[in-house]
Amino acid sequence: MPVLYGLGWLLVRPLGSIAPSLRPDQVDLAGAVVSLVLLLLSLPLRLRRAWGVVHPWRALGVMAPPDAILGAFSRGLLRALVLLALVVGALLVGGSARWIGPAALDGGEMLNALALVVGVGFAEELVFRGWLWGELQRLAPPRGALLLQAAIFALVHPWSRAGLVGAVGLLGGLILLGLNLALLRRDDGGVLWGAIGLHGGLVGGWFALQAGLVELLPHAPFWLAGPGDSNPNPIGGLVGWLGLGGLLLVRRRQRL
Repeated sequence: MPVLYGLGWLLVRPLGSIAPSLRPDQVDLAGAVVSLVLLLLSLPLRLRRAWGVVHPWRALGVMAPPDAILGAFSRGLLRALVLLALVVGALLVGGSARWIGPAALDGGEMLNALALVVGVGFAEELVFRGWLWGELQRLAPPRGALLLQAAIFALVHPWSRAGLVGAVGLLGGLILLGLNLALLRRDDGGVLWGAIGLHGGLVGGWFALQAGLVELLPHAPFWLAGPGDSNPNPIGGLVGWLGLGGLLLVRRRQRL
């Protein structure tokens, strides 16, 4: 993965000269897209050679019967909506946010939110709950692989920019999210689309909320809205922790 990401980064460097109007973050985004394409092209070969599987996309949980894909994706998306509703509800009740409503969202923002649901959800889940977790399961006991994939998932995100307390909150929330995503895939019989729905739903749903559905007030506490100042991440706040921890607790009781 580091090699593929580095190749994607190098291949798009000329874009800065070809199109000077592009911002550095847009060039970096193009590099991430190229890296994803390289991953999609090389991953089947990797799985056939190293994992010894005949059907790589089935082993990753991407290919499955249509009803299994739709059911898993719907359940994951529903969990994301419940978690976001808890966060928004707490902010509104606490007087830290103001509801604006769907009329404030334009078509472009809605398309952007939908693209985040599918794009970010698919790309990150393919890497972390598809490829990485599969590799770790071949190197470590099941529980160790589960915990390690969640830790790596959390560490590669920009959690350290939020200050000491915020970084601890965000890192803990990311670990809880990584555990939930992996266990959701396991509960879905290996189908990856439930994790894609949960992950993408959280990212796209929070974008839609911030884009116009809800206005966060300046005095909104970071421990409730999440660390990140003007762009908070709710999974690093108290409600995010409680919601993600509650999902783990409910799953554990159901299995008992």
